Amino acid sequence: MAYIERAITSVLRERVKSSKCVLVTGARQVGKSTAVRHEFPEFNRANFDDRLTRLQAREEPKLFFINNPCPLFIDEVQKESSILEEIKLIADETERRGLFILSGSQRLELMKGMSESLAGRVSVSELLGLSLREIYGIRFNRHFVPTDEYIREREREIKPYNDIWRIIHKGSYPELYDVEKDWQDYYSSYVSTYLERDVNELISSDGVTFTKFLTAVAARTGEILNYANIASEAGVSEPTIKNWVSILERTGIVYLLQPYSQNALKRAIKAPKIYFRDTGLACYLTRWLTADALKCSAVAGSMFETFVVSEILKSYTNEGKDYKFSIFYYRGKDRREESESEIDLIIEENGILYPIEIKLTGNPKANMAAANTILDKIPDKTRGIGVILCLIDRKTYLRENLVALPIEYI
Repeated sequence: MAYIERAITSVLRERVKSSKCVLVTGARQVGKSTAVRHEFPEFNRANFDDRLTRLQAREEPKLFFINNPCPLFIDEVQKESSILEEIKLIADETERRGLFILSGSQRLELMKGMSESLAGRVSVSELLGLSLREIYGIRFNRHFVPTDEYIREREREIKPYNDIWRIIHKGSYPELYDVEKDWQDYYSSYVSTYLERDVNELISSDGVTFTKFLTAVAARTGEILNYANIASEAGVSEPTIKNWVSILERTGIVYLLQPYSQNALKRAIKAPKIYFRDTGLACYLTRWLTADALKCSAVAGSMFETFVVSEILKSYTNEGKDYKFSIFYYRGKDRREESESEIDLIIEENGILYPIEIKLTGNPKANMAAANTILDKIPDKTRGIGVILCLIDRKTYLRENLVALPIEYI
């Protein structure tokens, strides 16, 4: 199988050099183990998917580390978090760096163990699915923020993204790009092997209810999260849905985009928007079985938005940047119009707010960004250039402070 070099590689190498312990988080099958094995072949490996390995780590940790000496890569470490205390002891006994690489697919649960046992001793990186840059072999590795400098640098490595709907439908799991694999077979196996095993064991529901829940969430990707509607469709209580969505978030299946919250925006909606991390999985669950059918469907706009948001998040994680306090959305009635205004994304950096619209069009208009002026109300912040990310074929300024960009600029 052909290995696709991951953009996060340089970040991981630097963190392994400077830290005693590095943690790589991300959903199942995004390529965590493959990347570590490929880039750090000198590390010994223990996989906690194996029950006997977990048992030895739990009952005889000293023997476990004799059999698995440092430098050591422990895969799916959250399955036996008791080992973290032993890792702490080993790390505290030496000034040596690059002792451990840990990986896990339950980010927040894993971080709880980290905060209790390895606080100040672990460097955390998040790996998402393949980005368009990785698929097309683009070496540019800066996070997306539409400054003049970013746009100039990005233009030096622009490649046309041909047949974008095929990639949106296919999804971003590396195995689909390593070998010729049947799409339905892959996602069927993914749901039954990983979601129904790993996620459903945390949820503890019957298979039919769990599938209804997953399908209901996938059908709402790109929408404001409404727990009551999902609860009604899945046939369970609203508090149960809140817990289940939280589990999907911490296992890397969905992302909750928070609203931009400022006192100046008094009539802004406070609920997050929900996005599937992988559009291929969302298409499978909602039964869009071909790229052509998806492209012509009523959900094409929300799926395109989901894809673009995911690509922007990948641009942050692949550079080793934290996006949690940098990317938001806005919807509300803070303008004179009776209808709600919306800004799909607000990227905040260095006190500047960059409004981003994501539109499924090849003919963008300036009025698509009419809500951008709302950001002028925010005290101590400056509104930066606005962007419409769309299917246009070249960079086009619609106003002095508004530019339409092809998605190749992400």
